[in-house]
Amino acid sequence: MTPSRAPSPRPPLGRRFGHLIGAYGLLALAALLFLTFSLTLPDTFPTLDNISAVLSNQSVTAILALGATLPIATGKFDLSIGYGIGLAHVTTMQLIVTEGWSWPLVCIVVVLGGAVVGAVNGVVVEFARIDSFIATLGTGSIMYAFTGWITDGARIVPGPHGLPAGFTALYDSRFLGLPVAAFYVLALTAVLWLLLERLPFGRYLYVIGSNPRAADLVGIPSRRYIVCAFVGSGLVVGVAGVLLAAQQQIGNPSVGMDYLLPAFVGALLGSTAIRPGRANALGTLVAVTVLAIGLVGIGQLGAQFWVTPLFNGTTLLIAVGLAGYAARRQLRQRRTEPSRAPHPPPEAAS
Repeated sequence: MTPSRAPSPRPPLGRRFGHLIGAYGLLALAALLFLTFSLTLPDTFPTLDNISAVLSNQSVTAILALGATLPIATGKFDLSIGYGIGLAHVTTMQLIVTEGWSWPLVCIVVVLGGAVVGAVNGVVVEFARIDSFIATLGTGSIMYAFTGWITDGARIVPGPHGLPAGFTALYDSRFLGLPVAAFYVLALTAVLWLLLERLPFGRYLYVIGSNPRAADLVGIPSRRYIVCAFVGSGLVVGVAGVLLAAQQQIGNPSVGMDYLLPAFVGALLGSTAIRPGRANALGTLVAVTVLAIGLVGIGQLGAQFWVTPLFNGTTLLIAVGLAGYAARRQLRQRRTEPSRAPHPPPEAAS
């Protein structure tokens, strides 16, 4: 007769409380900030118009941050996303305005082009063995050169008839009284949550990011999965570029870099929430929400223009510090618990 296994003791109250604070503290901060600004600015902040404007204006940043989450899950960083969204944005405008392509075809080409760029990033990082910071900074600079070549340094302005109504409706439409762009963010969050939290693909990415040697030992083809993570990031960047073009309705060759820092802050800060210690879609969504509430609130309080980069830079430093602490805390917890190696992928098990 097999002896019954004794139930594992419950963690002490202090540890459970610390886990709750680590997982949901950022969400509580978002609620606290919203309440504070609502009480301070009751006539402007908690209004439906302001909420709709925040959801609309931050949708591109949120989508870009969600795209950056995929490489971060593998322990890599894609610094080309700012250049990539700029290139996708001006390419969309160039093909519609100058070349006269139909806008649905342009959207498909630009999104697939983003995936190709992501694949190039992944190949350079994994097969050329160049650090992801350096590799994606280099490919990003090349993309910025292409952006300048396409636009010749000038803006792409539509003719007197403007852009096709169907294209601008991608951003301007409303659904259930809210901007449709907010639902794009929710849909992408749901897809990434399913991919990272419920499918083997996501588990393999996390194993690669936390312990590459263990991933190799259990037969996970790390290179293939890291390239796929960069492809996914590039695909999302292409979507963000199309949405940015529909939002701004003008091709600006320098606009992309404005989104790099906020997107990275959101992705890194998101790794300290919901699932502390690892990049996750829900955490990124919460982090972008906190940043959006903070920026809009201090803007309505009359802050100077330089407060925005100060806020983003300070938050980035805090996010990196908290992400590192959460990762170290998770590693310490793993060392005190029985190790559970993931099942190898089917192709590795055969």
